[in-house]
Amino acid sequence: MTQKPQDVTFAIKPNQKSRAIADKQKKHIWSAVSLFYKDPVAIDKGEGLYVWDADGNQYLDFFGGILTTSVGYNHPKIVKRIAEQAAKVMHTSTLYPIKNMADLGEKMAEITPDGLDTSFFTNSGTEANEMAVLAAREYTGNHDFFALRHAYSGSSNLTKTMTAQHTWRFNSNDASGIKYTMNAYCYRCPLKLKPESCGTACAQDFENAVKTMSSGRIAGILCEPIQGVGGFITPPPDFFKIIAEIVRQYGGVFIADEVQGGFGRTGKHWFSISHWGVNPDIMTMAKGIANGMPMGNTITRAEISDCLKSEALLLSTYGGNPLATAASLATIEVLEEEAGPEHVEKMGNLLRKGLEKLYEKYSLIGEVRGKGLMQAVELVKDRQTKEPAVAELMHLFEETKARGLLIGKGGLLGNTVRITPPMTCNEDHIAKALDILDVSFAAVQKAR
Repeated sequence: MTQKPQDVTFAIKPNQKSRAIADKQKKHIWSAVSLFYKDPVAIDKGEGLYVWDADGNQYLDFFGGILTTSVGYNHPKIVKRIAEQAAKVMHTSTLYPIKNMADLGEKMAEITPDGLDTSFFTNSGTEANEMAVLAAREYTGNHDFFALRHAYSGSSNLTKTMTAQHTWRFNSNDASGIKYTMNAYCYRCPLKLKPESCGTACAQDFENAVKTMSSGRIAGILCEPIQGVGGFITPPPDFFKIIAEIVRQYGGVFIADEVQGGFGRTGKHWFSISHWGVNPDIMTMAKGIANGMPMGNTITRAEISDCLKSEALLLSTYGGNPLATAASLATIEVLEEEAGPEHVEKMGNLLRKGLEKLYEKYSLIGEVRGKGLMQAVELVKDRQTKEPAVAELMHLFEETKARGLLIGKGGLLGNTVRITPPMTCNEDHIAKALDILDVSFAAVQKAR
């Protein structure tokens, strides 16, 4: 990171073509669909870690299509594999055996935690989570189900109900049997305790929730090890061990939602739950699984998936289709060759050190958290009161965009920056992003 943030200059031209596309979208697409920035960026093409908008402006993408472009845009191996498959056959349903799907199922069993060996491929994380709940209820014979507060689980009625953030809920989200328990949001502890002395009381309270909010017989709990839309809330080391023990004690299964944290994103391990030393009974994934091709997966033990063998039929028209599975197989190959968990850990440490330097420099930053290349910066007006700095975050967004850097945001309070570059990033990409963040924070802090 340079010592002269003023050296980073504005780079973006007026985006008139992007504005015209956004205006047309506003007219013909549901207006409820969220868009970033005052003048939205209409991405026209991408290569590596860079994208270009319809006006030809170049941006360094450090949000990666919401953690989906896991190995960068238009990676030649993935493009080649998709083209080859498209020239053969693009679609067959699960009524027929599909070689790519079988090969991918085998690969998933190889890289996931021990015991997970049977997959059901779908089109999204929403569907993957739906299937996980279905399997858990069928396997246990129980109905009541728990989610963590601050969770985001998808866009169907069930997964919206499991989403414990009012900002993503509608009046009609009322799927039955869903309960909520505390997550370890240590920076804003709901119990007003200190992490070093609390004994992970938030996790211990899960048992009280089971006893008071359910029948005492539960199907399971769905947990994002690091919550994505929740603002990368990262629990302490023993949190999930306690949660898993309690859920199994009351007849349920532990489900790890790896839609955002999977495929080495958090460094050191292929899947983020491994940082907490817990082997899930079911695991869901999507986003980075196929570098942008629509795809999700629910993986579990055979004894759990076999419980769905009944008079009811199970199939998927698009899930596991030849094109998406070809892309996924190629994506995993690229990760293994260029951006495995060790590489991500190294780049993540570099990024984290840079963000911590910014913390020391700018009082606007209340906390830096996350793992690997899944890092968050929570903004506050005052470090003592922790009042959320929402307007300042929006200002920061405009400053970084103006200098050619795309970042993400999240958190129930709308004050958390999410930084998640493609896992193929290198030292130069990180240095450039940190420089832009530095000058952008300087501009925001000066304007306060």
